[in-house]
Amino acid sequence: MTVALHHEVHGPADASVLLLGGSLGTTLAMWDGQTPLGQRLSTVRYEHRGHGRSPAPPGPYEIADLGRDALALMDRLGLERASYCGVSLGGMVGMWLGAYAPERVERLILICTSAHMPPASAWAERAALVRRTGGTKVIVDAVVVRWLTPAYAAAHPTVHQRLRSMLLAAPPEGYAACCDAIERMDLRGALGRIAAPTLVISGSDDRAAPPDHQRRIAAAIPHARYEVVSPAAHLAPVEQAGAVNALILDHLEAT
Repeated sequence: MTVALHHEVHGPADASVLLLGGSLGTTLAMWDGQTPLGQRLSTVRYEHRGHGRSPAPPGPYEIADLGRDALALMDRLGLERASYCGVSLGGMVGMWLGAYAPERVERLILICTSAHMPPASAWAERAALVRRTGGTKVIVDAVVVRWLTPAYAAAHPTVHQRLRSMLLAAPPEGYAACCDAIERMDLRGALGRIAAPTLVISGSDDRAAPPDHQRRIAAAIPHARYEVVSPAAHLAPVEQAGAVNALILDHLEAT
């Protein structure tokens, strides 16, 4: 059963539509650096189930559940087709959409994500720890340290603190159930089904989903384009907003 995702729409009503799906443990505020895209696009940034102000139904969740939530959001907004951009967990949702709902996806952008993230035991342990302690405080420092490069975090302490606060506020069961979904996820065999023109972006210093993961995705999706932004860790759209925005616009406006 789908849930009604919390979302915000920015930009001209008659412009091309871009859905923005965020990283595990973040809210739609992680896309603040993409606000300039609203000058030329209609952007729909949303929060996955179990995140922010979206409902957090009891688990288990699968990536397919998050993908169907995104399709339900499109239906609510009257969107037959749209382009989709996702980071990390959002990119996993994007791959699922591209493979299993190709008629709904105009163009696809996958950032700092993976089609398969072993070992499964690490995700099971993280989910169990969050459930056992009743929150994300126990894992916040180990996770957030990989979201930004050390130099950027030191130079932008307010950004670092905002991201840390997002993760601390994540609903424990929603966060853990999304970890469960990643634990069981294996989209590698579905990548060849993606027909939408696809741009894959890596952060050069990403330790959470290293560039090799994105290179393998780009190699498996027919005619995909691959780019690296540097320096950037896991949340490349935060750290390199200008470079990522330029790549997004170039991909969406290509003929």
